[in-house]
Amino acid sequence: MEKRISLLDCTLRDGGYVNDWEFGHENLISMFERLVSSNVDIIEIGFLDERRDFDINRSIMPDTDCVRKIYGSVDAKRAMVVGMIDYGTCGISHLTRCEDSYLDGIRVIFKKHIMHEAIDFCRQVKELGYKVFVQLVSITSYSDGELMELIGLVNDLRPFAVSMVDTYGLLHQNSLMHYYEMLDEHVLPEIQIGYHSHNNFQLGYANCIEMLKANARHAVVVDATLYGMGKSAGNTPIELLAMHLNEQYGKNYDISQILEAIDGNIMQEYKKSPWGYNLFYYLAASNNCHPNYVKFLMDKHTLSVKSINEILSEIEYEKRLLYSQKHIEELYFQYQRTECDDRADLEHLRQELSEKKLLILGPGKNIQLQEQRVRDYIDCEHPTVISINYIPGAFHVDYVFLCNSRRYNCVNNALRECKNSNVRIIATSNVTRTKGGSFQFTLNNGRLLDQEAKIVDNSFVMLLKVLVMLKIDSAACAGLDGYSQTECNYYNPRMEYWFSRRQADYLNGYVRTYLKSVAEQLQVEFITDSFYTESEIS
Repeated sequence: MEKRISLLDCTLRDGGYVNDWEFGHENLISMFERLVSSNVDIIEIGFLDERRDFDINRSIMPDTDCVRKIYGSVDAKRAMVVGMIDYGTCGISHLTRCEDSYLDGIRVIFKKHIMHEAIDFCRQVKELGYKVFVQLVSITSYSDGELMELIGLVNDLRPFAVSMVDTYGLLHQNSLMHYYEMLDEHVLPEIQIGYHSHNNFQLGYANCIEMLKANARHAVVVDATLYGMGKSAGNTPIELLAMHLNEQYGKNYDISQILEAIDGNIMQEYKKSPWGYNLFYYLAASNNCHPNYVKFLMDKHTLSVKSINEILSEIEYEKRLLYSQKHIEELYFQYQRTECDDRADLEHLRQELSEKKLLILGPGKNIQLQEQRVRDYIDCEHPTVISINYIPGAFHVDYVFLCNSRRYNCVNNALRECKNSNVRIIATSNVTRTKGGSFQFTLNNGRLLDQEAKIVDNSFVMLLKVLVMLKIDSAACAGLDGYSQTECNYYNPRMEYWFSRRQADYLNGYVRTYLKSVAEQLQVEFITDSFYTESEIS
C-alpha cells in the first residue's frame, strides 16, 4: 500500500519567532506563492493571537478574517491552508466558520497539564467546520499513562491529525519511535499522525526519515521550514525533506520553487538573525530543560560551560520544561556561594597587604583614555596593584582578583605571556584551576555575594568587601568607570556584560551606596573619572 505522506511548511508561523513575524507583506505573499507552486501539501500561514493588532506585514493575526486581508489575493490551489492557535491566546469568538474563512484548518498547541481544556476548545473549532490538528507541545514531557489519557481524548474528538511536537529538540530516534508507535497503535486509523521537530541535537531531518520508514497504518504529516528557519535551533529544512520524499517516496515537490523562496526571502532574514544548531540550544537539550534556563546563566557572563552544566543538572524535575526564574536564581546563588575555609588565606593576604598603598585597576575605558593620570599616581605613590578579572597589558600588576569563571581563561593566557611571573591570584571559591591545584589565595565566595541585589556578584563590591575584612583603610581606583546607558564603558568591548547598559543607573547607585556604607572603614579614591563618584552624576 502506498504510504500516505503530507509535507507541511510552517515557515510563516515558526519562522516568525526569529523576526517577531515581521516578514513584510511582499515577502509573505512571495513565500506563500512559492510554497503553493512547490506543491507542498499543507501551508501554515501564521499565528492567530487576539493579543496582537492586525499588521499586514506580520504573519500573526488577531482573528481569521485578517488571514484573507494578507493572503486573499493568492490562489492556494490544491494546498491545504492552516493557521495555529496557542491555546488560551485566541478565543472561539475570533474564528469565523470555515466556509467563510480563507483557512481550511487550525492547529492548536497546548501543554499536557491543560489537555482537557484544550481538547474542549478543539471540539469547538471542529464544530466551526475546520480540520483540527491537535498539537502535543513538549511530547517528551508525557509519560506513557499521560499519553494514553490524551489518546482517549483525541479518539473521542476525531480531529484531522494529532502531532508530536518536540518543542525542545530532545528526541532521539528510539524515543521518537516509542511515542510514534504508541500513537500508531492506539489512535483511530482515520486520524493522521504528525511530527514537528527542532534541531537542538541536529536530528530533525534524521528523525523525520526514521519516522517515514515506519510500517504504519496511519497517514502522516511531517513539518519543515524553509532553510530550517524557526524557534531556537530551528527546524527540519523543507528543501532536504522534499528532496528525500521525491527520491524515496515518489513525490513531486518542485525543489526549485523552494530554493527560490530561500534565496529571495529567507536569506535576508538569516543574515540579520541567524538560527540553527549552537552551544546554547545543545546545553538546553542535553539537560532536558527549557532554553530560558541556559539563557539566564549564559547572560551572567560569570560561568564556564562546565559550571552552567552543573547548575542545570540541579533543576528540579518538574520545573525543567516549565521555566521558573525564581528557581534558577536560587540555584545560581547557591552554586556561586561555594564554601571553603579561607581563614589562613585571609590572614596571609592581610600580612602581605597591610600598611601598603593599594591601587585597584578595572577594565573601564578610562584606563586608556586617562592613562597618564594612572602612571603619574604609580610613579608618585609606588602602590601595590590589584586588577579585577583581567590583566591590563599597559601596567604591571601584583595581584589579580578573580571571581568570574569565564574570565579565568583570559587571565590564565595573559599570565603565560606576562613578563612578570610573580603575579599572584586572589580567587573566589567558585573559580577552579584548569589543571587542578590551587591559587595562591582562595576566598569563600559565599560571604562576598549580596543575595538582596539584582546582580548578586558585582566584582568591584566583592573586592571592596575583601579589603574591609582585611581591615585595609584606604585604596585608590582606576578604570572603575561605572556603567553608561548609552555606550560601552569597557576598554575592551568584549568584556561588556549584556545587562550593563540596561541596568546602568541601578548598578552605579548600588556601588555608590556600598561605598557610603563603608566610608568610615575604607576610604576609596578614584584616580580616573567614574560614575561611582557623586561628581559624575548628571
